[in-house]
Amino acid sequence: MHTIGLVLHPQRDSAEAVQAVLDWAARNGAEVLGIGNEIQRLNCAATAVSASELGRRSDLLVSLGGDGTMLRAMRLADRQRAPVLGVNLGKLGFLAEVDVPGLPAALSAIDRKDFIHEPRLAIDATIGSAVVTAFNDVAAVRVPGQGIAVVAVHVGGQPFVSYAADAVITATPAGSTAYSFSAGGPILSPSVEALLVTPASPHSAYNRGVVLSVTDTVTLELLSTSGRLAIEVDGRVSCYAEAGQDIDLRARPGGASVVRLGQTTFYQRARRKLRITDSAEIPESVPYDGLDE
Repeated sequence: MHTIGLVLHPQRDSAEAVQAVLDWAARNGAEVLGIGNEIQRLNCAATAVSASELGRRSDLLVSLGGDGTMLRAMRLADRQRAPVLGVNLGKLGFLAEVDVPGLPAALSAIDRKDFIHEPRLAIDATIGSAVVTAFNDVAAVRVPGQGIAVVAVHVGGQPFVSYAADAVITATPAGSTAYSFSAGGPILSPSVEALLVTPASPHSAYNRGVVLSVTDTVTLELLSTSGRLAIEVDGRVSCYAEAGQDIDLRARPGGASVVRLGQTTFYQRARRKLRITDSAEIPESVPYDGLDE
């Protein structure tokens, strides 16, 4: 591993983590790169480069922050060779793999190639003439005071289901634990290649989400009764859409990859970080045998 790229949270104190990377790099003869305006505020010894150059030149991208920083790092790594290591400086850190104390050991394991590349599905959304990429979700969200989201979902060019809701969320498996989950959608393993469409607070009799194949072409049509909608890409407003507009969505497997060190499974992380609990009907001391007594 010759070059490490840093992706920093814009506000959180990452000085300790950055120093850990710089110290490891000095001992192992690696170069450290960072986006100019991000590393400038730390006055550190990393080499300043542009965002596009960071993704292109790095052998590894290290995300220092929370899940939002991790998603930004994945977009920088999109279509590049560098996997992304998530280091949690946030609260939940669902996408992260290590905390700051474990960072040097993680870098050594990656240098030995003692890790797993976990590929991540991307969604390319075409909105008018613009194309944007998400690794968690693309959501069409009502703007307060401007009417609800009335959206028809077309699959393979054919109408499938329509929703009247506060939002219609199209998520990757990785994104199934984010906005879609809070709207009542199921949890999907990242190893599943599928798209998940979930309505948030649906105002219609049909209120179920749907799981679609990555080979399906998906179009969201904003129907004539829809209000003006904010189009959120990985939790940030990308643009606004009006009734009559279409949003074309294409799944793209393997857009980026994240580092997994094999310390925990996806299901262990989901259970712990999402605080998933068992039914109160199942006593903790009694193994569940599937029988209702």
